[in-house]
Amino acid sequence: VQLVESGGGLVQPGGSLRLSCAASGFTFSWYVMSWYRQAPGKERELVAAITSAGGSTNYADSVKGRFTISRDTKNTVSLQMNSLKPEDTAVYYCNAHDPYTRYDYWGQGTQVTVSS
Repeated sequence: VQLVESGGGLVQPGGSLRLSCAASGFTFSWYVMSWYRQAPGKERELVAAITSAGGSTNYADSVKGRFTISRDTKNTVSLQMNSLKPEDTAVYYCNAHDPYTRYDYWGQGTQVTVSS
């Protein structure tokens, strides 16, 4: 099983980034896919989630209206991040959750830094 994130980096406040997570080694379509983040000194928090069929999404209040999660049939889940703020600075992790076994897979994380 592999979850490989990409797309992180340094961006100015108000800018945009698109994170991608390439999944392999499991039946992608069965899993709820999510993005979490963890800032220094803080607990890991859920940013956005999308159901296995892609019909339902859920967002943290702090990112609603700015971030969009999506998934495709090529085993990729993406997070479009607009109007970025310094408080969005964190390591962002891709998560795959099996709703039946409740097992979780995690990626290695990608750093997002929002700073002028």
